[in-house]
Amino acid sequence: MTTDRTPESPALQPGPNRLTPMRFVMAFGVVSMLADFVYEGARAITGPYLATLGASATVVGFVTGFGEAVALVSRLFTGRLSDRTGRHWALSITGYAMTVVAVPLMALTQALWPAAALVVAERFGKAVRTPARDTMLAQASSAGGRGKSFAVHEALDQSGALLSPLLVAAMIAVSGFRLGFAVLAVPGALALLTLAWLRRAVPVPAAYEAPHPDPSAVAGQGEQRLPGRFWLYAAFTATSMAGFATFGVLAYHLQTRHVLPDVLIPVAYAAAMGAAALAALGSGWLYDRIGLRGLVVALPLAAAVPFLSFSTRPALVWAGALVWGAAMGIHESTLRAAVADLVPTARRGTGYGVFTAVYGLAWLAGSTLIGALYSHSVTAVTVFTVATQVAALALFVPLAAHRPAARS
Repeated sequence: MTTDRTPESPALQPGPNRLTPMRFVMAFGVVSMLADFVYEGARAITGPYLATLGASATVVGFVTGFGEAVALVSRLFTGRLSDRTGRHWALSITGYAMTVVAVPLMALTQALWPAAALVVAERFGKAVRTPARDTMLAQASSAGGRGKSFAVHEALDQSGALLSPLLVAAMIAVSGFRLGFAVLAVPGALALLTLAWLRRAVPVPAAYEAPHPDPSAVAGQGEQRLPGRFWLYAAFTATSMAGFATFGVLAYHLQTRHVLPDVLIPVAYAAAMGAAALAALGSGWLYDRIGLRGLVVALPLAAAVPFLSFSTRPALVWAGALVWGAAMGIHESTLRAAVADLVPTARRGTGYGVFTAVYGLAWLAGSTLIGALYSHSVTAVTVFTVATQVAALALFVPLAAHRPAARS
């Protein structure tokens, strides 16, 4: 389906973009930073807050797990919707609004299930906005380097994740969980205001990208399929993420084994987010110079995590937090950037939707298995993690044979 007749088409909205591509990327990074401030702050306290409303550990696991499943699987449909309608701005604004409204409303809930519904609504907002947002970032990054652009966006995004848990912890110390949620209305409002300004400043992000002949955009030609190289890339990423523990599992180890005091565990998470921002910048620079081959560094980083993070020595677990964060920064920035070079231009929303769904579901399944293996032994976790990274390397070799060309 062609998008040249959609409301956001350059043909119908020829107004000039008032920002350079990199300034657009940086401004969107500020929007994401403010939104991250909202939902990462909330994620730091959602479990304990649901417990105060009467939730058991099983209910907390179900609600948060269901929310993540909604955020991941829904992107299969929201990505396709982004491509078919071309309304990238409308979907982005709707998704961000859902997140920044749902989180502060948690402060007003008096019962478990309304609070649980808001948790899921926040995650669905992420599913709505992400494919459309990443499509616009890909359009703006076509000239300035995909790796650099996505890395700058991710670094700004992660700064919100670095600071928000610390703010929420301070608010809880003052007046409890409700104030912790309520204060997040402030960065949420700033995110929407910034997004509204950015929409006016850059009405047509597609204008940043030089037009290319696209058979799928010709009437009667139908849609191009996602290429086999993309599916191989998705399989590589999924295999690697299946062996990458979530921070929740690492934090469980730190708390139950009394490796760090409870008050220092969120500080370790903040340190990981700082490492993620720096690693995103470094891997983006590398990707723009040597292509997919630069992504191989994520594999040894992931393999090293269990040797460090599941130790009982504080010095090693602090190092593990930094290594975990560095791997996370590469996965959430440069691996996203590469998708734009692997799929047809007209299918980017679908490509991002499929990629994030495959990536996220693999991570969800793998982290669940890692949690089960941890109950058996740390050695089992280590063996599984190393095995998945070796398998991912086998899939990576044909991908790294040559730098992917931009698809049209």
